[in-house]
Amino acid sequence: MKRILIIILFAVLFVSCKAKKVALPTEVSTTVSNETVSNIIANHYAVKRDFKTAYIKADIDYADPKQSLGLAADIRIKKDEIILVSVKMLGITMAKALITPTQVKYYEKLNGKYFEGDYKMLSNWLGTDLDFQKVQNMLIGQTIDNLAKGKYNVVNEEENPKLEEISEGNFAKAFVFEPATFWLKKQEIKQFSPERKLLVNYTHYNSYPECIFPQELAIFAIQGDKTTTIAIQNKNVAFNEELTFPYSVPNGYEQMIIK
Repeated sequence: MKRILIIILFAVLFVSCKAKKVALPTEVSTTVSNETVSNIIANHYAVKRDFKTAYIKADIDYADPKQSLGLAADIRIKKDEIILVSVKMLGITMAKALITPTQVKYYEKLNGKYFEGDYKMLSNWLGTDLDFQKVQNMLIGQTIDNLAKGKYNVVNEEENPKLEEISEGNFAKAFVFEPATFWLKKQEIKQFSPERKLLVNYTHYNSYPECIFPQELAIFAIQGDKTTTIAIQNKNVAFNEELTFPYSVPNGYEQMIIK
């Protein structure tokens, strides 16, 4: 259960690592002539996301090389401020995570453990920089990176405009968009050393008065020949309700200490 929440919330854990100079593989892409980088970025950020809160009830299918599980999740978002994820099995809360731009809290029932700390502590432990905004963006169908801060080439992927980051670092990042709406179809982050990849596919969106919001997304965490998959189907989404974010560690749980 811990692995599921960690991947949902920190699937982006290696996205913003400090770059290392490495030899990059040569890839061939076809340049798209009728779209510019600035046009793609402007249109993607023009997609309507005018909500203050979102309350999501989701079904989750989890699979790794050893097991597969069908779960449910409640996801509460106060935009740019707080996210609460509760993972349930047979109606029983098995794990919770509460994250803000400055703090991360987490507990899981199976092993009776909890964690409380800041991003600096987690970043030092994992060897990478973590970021609240990246987690939120992944959940709402926005690019994990702030595109205005990067440099990109425009290429074509099956008639869809794709931004490929120009970088000499240890990472290759790419973002694929619907050609008519500029809704995000896919975001992919490859790390060359050690070799691993994060892929997030967005297969369906729903249009609400407040927002264009993903209905289905699938997260693939790939390392070597092992793939962990989390498919999320957002069954019900309500916006701008007054939400509470209840979180308390049950009695008797052991704190995880990260040194």
